[in-house]
Amino acid sequence: MTGRIRNPRIARKLTSAVEAANLVKSGANVGMSGFTGSGHPKRVPAALAQRIAEANRTGEPMRIGLWTGASTAPEVDGVLAEADGIDLRLPYQSDPVTRDRINSAALRYTDMHLSHVAPRVWQGFFGRLDVAIVEATAITEDGHLVPSSSVGNNKTWIEQADQVIVELNERHGDGMEGMHDIYYGTALPPQRKPIPLTRPSDRIGAPHLECPEDKIVAVVRTEEPDRGTAFRPPDATSRGIAGHVLDFLGEEVRSGRLPRELLPLQSGVGNVANAVLDGLRTGPFRDLTAYTEVIQDGMLDLLDAGVLRAASATALSLSPAADDRFHDGIADYRDKIVLRPQEISNHPEVVRRLGCLAMNGIVEADIYGNVNSTHLMGSSVQNGIGGSGDFARNAYLSIFVTPSSAKGGAISTIVPMVSHVDHTEHDVDVIATEQGIADLRGLAPAERARVVIDNCAHPDFRPALHDYFARAQRDSFGLHTPHLLDESLSWHHRFVRTGTMRQG
Repeated sequence: MTGRIRNPRIARKLTSAVEAANLVKSGANVGMSGFTGSGHPKRVPAALAQRIAEANRTGEPMRIGLWTGASTAPEVDGVLAEADGIDLRLPYQSDPVTRDRINSAALRYTDMHLSHVAPRVWQGFFGRLDVAIVEATAITEDGHLVPSSSVGNNKTWIEQADQVIVELNERHGDGMEGMHDIYYGTALPPQRKPIPLTRPSDRIGAPHLECPEDKIVAVVRTEEPDRGTAFRPPDATSRGIAGHVLDFLGEEVRSGRLPRELLPLQSGVGNVANAVLDGLRTGPFRDLTAYTEVIQDGMLDLLDAGVLRAASATALSLSPAADDRFHDGIADYRDKIVLRPQEISNHPEVVRRLGCLAMNGIVEADIYGNVNSTHLMGSSVQNGIGGSGDFARNAYLSIFVTPSSAKGGAISTIVPMVSHVDHTEHDVDVIATEQGIADLRGLAPAERARVVIDNCAHPDFRPALHDYFARAQRDSFGLHTPHLLDESLSWHHRFVRTGTMRQG
């Protein structure tokens, strides 16, 4: 046995990152661990990118299919995209180099609901998975893998891949063992059975990833940290949005539509989301729970403050300072945090049954409540839909948050018609900006338009939106959802031509 490797036969498979990368063939589909910059392999992708770059320089092009849990980090997406080594990327990304290559059609990208990835892979829609490269913190006597700071799609990658390369990251303390809950009861129809999960804190699976010993072809040691991002302190805009959301939740409690301890929280990643979580820390709500994708700094603060008693996710997404705090207090966090495969953390049936309160950021919303969360000016992808669709359609309450303007006031995030639709008006309950909040439940389209314009639009754009809506009510082909088809996307067209949505 060798330290974290408690199986002597697997210990004999220790090798270098270069030798492990050489096992990946050109044209292979590779499933890598990683979710929002945590739990991704740190060394093998870099060695693979060097090999690909050299092959491309010598006139023997090499590319791979890159499948992950969600976004990863420059050590995966960035280096492989820079080497022109990715043929198809799925299901989500946030890397600037990868994004540029997608938007220039230099690589193919399939943007997907995160809960759909595992079933689509099981069904073979993307071809065979040749290699899984996953990060672990230990290998048990039976050859099973103890995951690190994310689980993502690792269960599926290991099940489906012909070969498994393990990056054994010893920077993560051995205290993480027991934090994970890997459920092996999912299946395709007609074999599906109810998932026996009734509370975010429930544990229904194993604490490790099952991996046949003969699949493991290489083990590479690392001690490198995750690529966490430090969030900016809440500014006036994010505090304003958070204040409106917290006031809204308070009113829902007073009206009897929510219990005093609310319902399980889901929160997207970002500064606005962390501002909302910070407001919850000092607000009136206690004994909270979370059933979400990622645990970020704000949720760690809620756990430390005793406001949040349990959190379920598929990954940590912590700043370096919060990551240090997490590892220092891991014995306590292990009893309060559950990390699951994303097919469970994002499972629509579980989200609906638990009654999650979903809070996600957006690119833009239109006056009728349709939401674009992925594309700039309708055609340039930013990141992807991620898990927002899994939660928005199935949540007890679906709340979308955004500043009312962007690009120094050149862009209104409230527009006549969104340039790309990710979440239709049927999946959007509430829109909040620093200007106010629009509760769209029970409203017809025309009523929605008035509430969105009056409560959420920036004052600089509000008169133009009122003008558009008034003329649409007069001149639209139909009056149920009034639109001027030759003008509804003119704001985006104006920005592309002139650099601003402002008229005149």
